[in-house]
Amino acid sequence: MLDINSLRRNLDGVVAALATRGVQFDTERFNTLESQRKAIQVETETLQARRNALSKLIGQRRAKGEDASQEMQESKAIPQKLHELEAQLGQIQTEIHDWLSGLPNTPHASVPVGESEEQNVEVRRWVPGNNAMDAIPQPFDFEVKDHVAIGEGIGLDFDAARKLSGARFMVLRGQIAKLHRALAQYMLDVQTEEHGYTECYTPYIVNSSTLYGTGQLPKFKDDMFSVTKGGQDHNDEHDGPTEDLYLISTSEITLTGTVRDEILPADELPIRLTAHTPCFRSEAGSGGRDTRGIIRQHQFDKVEMVQIVHPDQSYEALEQMVGHAETILQRLGLPYRVVSLCTGDMGFSAAKTYDLEVWLPAQNTWREISSISNCEAFQARRLQARFRQEKRPEYVHTLNGSGLAVGRALVAVLENYQQADGSVVVPEVLRPYLGGKSTLTPNS
Repeated sequence: MLDINSLRRNLDGVVAALATRGVQFDTERFNTLESQRKAIQVETETLQARRNALSKLIGQRRAKGEDASQEMQESKAIPQKLHELEAQLGQIQTEIHDWLSGLPNTPHASVPVGESEEQNVEVRRWVPGNNAMDAIPQPFDFEVKDHVAIGEGIGLDFDAARKLSGARFMVLRGQIAKLHRALAQYMLDVQTEEHGYTECYTPYIVNSSTLYGTGQLPKFKDDMFSVTKGGQDHNDEHDGPTEDLYLISTSEITLTGTVRDEILPADELPIRLTAHTPCFRSEAGSGGRDTRGIIRQHQFDKVEMVQIVHPDQSYEALEQMVGHAETILQRLGLPYRVVSLCTGDMGFSAAKTYDLEVWLPAQNTWREISSISNCEAFQARRLQARFRQEKRPEYVHTLNGSGLAVGRALVAVLENYQQADGSVVVPEVLRPYLGGKSTLTPNS
């Protein structure tokens, strides 16, 4: 959520920053609400001061044996006026809060300005044997197949998925299911054993408060799969008030949500968390893109990285997390590039985002496989996630990123390691997870 104090101190600067994201901020509305808020606060303070003065005056008159009935009558009317002002102030603050909840984060100064992905800026690329900025992998000496044609030969089954659930789901059987599991397990092992992340197992269903905190609600409600309407019946006395529940679209939600309403000791930072979970997205805004294959599914797996850090260290952590994701791609031998997203292409909560895009031979192009963002204090304000260093608590900075999207990594392995006979070479680092198997061969 935007910092209301930044708006009050530097309204023009925030307005200009939002404009680079295609958001036109209504300054007249903001100034009107702020004027009303200030007027109510001034009137409240005046009444409170008058109440205190009257109390003192009544005491003095009584001490002297004088009539204080007029002052007492005036004093008795003040609480009702204060109550009315409090209600008016609450309405204004709620309107401001609800309005700001729908506005995205302001971009960091280093983010390239642009309207769409065409203005994203490539930072670097990694291609085995040639890392020039224009390098692309060597073409195959046979006609390449896409991941669907390759996968169907080794256990990818869309017909079964369609029968079970409909479009944009998949069933994996046998060796391709093992490859999918191997990818996720390898990613977790690297992130936990080498990069210092704590592995977590979190719920796949979360309440609306958690989704609000990480920025999915209210703006992206249509992208979520709701599993309850109007709350849920609870028998546990510790459950608290009922809320709408949703399937997670990423474990960023649950991992980041663990620090909601917390004040952390400064010496506990940074906190690094990772989890392998299924993710569920309605793809309401996909516009029919990527209907073939497993690039854009309603259910897919992801190994997520989250860091909760001191504000002074968040941009160092961002670069570090990009490196953590790059490690996976390099060890899998998959060509990729790192792209800095422009202001118009970033996600709602992000102040700066890098995308990692992997090379897909069948499409002859780069496709996103990881998106890594620094949200600064945007999520922390919504979550009330803070740390205490000296005196008053400060908001932490939160970062998240894929390390990696498992299904898209599967696509990349199938296409980049395909052989002319329809078999797939298993990347060397994955072979221990498949019992030493070096090649997946088409099912007879």
